[in-house]
Amino acid sequence: HVLEADGALRLNRFGRPTVRTLLFPASDATLLDTWRTIGLRGTASDSYSVDDVFVSEAFSTTREDPTLRNERGPLYAFTMQCLYATGVAAVAFGIARAMLSEFITLASRKAPRGLARLADNAVVQAEVARAEARLGSARAYLIETLTTIYAHADDVAPIEVADRACVRLACTNAIQGAAEVADFAYKAAGVDAIFPGSPFERRFRDMHTLSQQIQARGAHFESVGQVLLGVPPEVFL
Repeated sequence: HVLEADGALRLNRFGRPTVRTLLFPASDATLLDTWRTIGLRGTASDSYSVDDVFVSEAFSTTREDPTLRNERGPLYAFTMQCLYATGVAAVAFGIARAMLSEFITLASRKAPRGLARLADNAVVQAEVARAEARLGSARAYLIETLTTIYAHADDVAPIEVADRACVRLACTNAIQGAAEVADFAYKAAGVDAIFPGSPFERRFRDMHTLSQQIQARGAHFESVGQVLLGVPPEVFL
């Protein structure tokens, strides 16, 4: 955020705090090895610190003002938060799909002691069908939402709050639905899922690291509900 001489936040022409992005060489920063998580370790989302680094105005910009864009088009009308949420949802879909596919493969050969194959169990059959529907419907809803909004998005002005709410709703629903499917696959696989290197273990850790991110918050339903009921919050990104 940009501060005025008196310490107050500088407001942009939309009446919101000004946020600027500063670009500088990575060599000017000190990387902090803080990303020691149970999952998504490959993202290496570490922290960094800088000390007394000067950034000229030529390497400073803002993502808030659409008139400053170098590129035009409907894609750039989507807010950064909408794009982040969509990306996280896509990762969640991939993890859940892989876990469900691995369970189906396992169920075709695994027969718990004294029982028939998992694939021949009526409860397992029904739960697999429900998981497939949950994942497929969430994916279809997200794609339809994005496609519809993209079709009428302006090439400069950001999408309206109502459209942002639709994206947020579809993405949150997608992430939480994918987590439910992943949990089913993990639990249904039994002890086969608990060993390091299994097709389930790392994906389970990745999914539950992903589901802790801000994009998966249940509070998003409250914010979207406020928009749908005509009482939107003061800020909806």
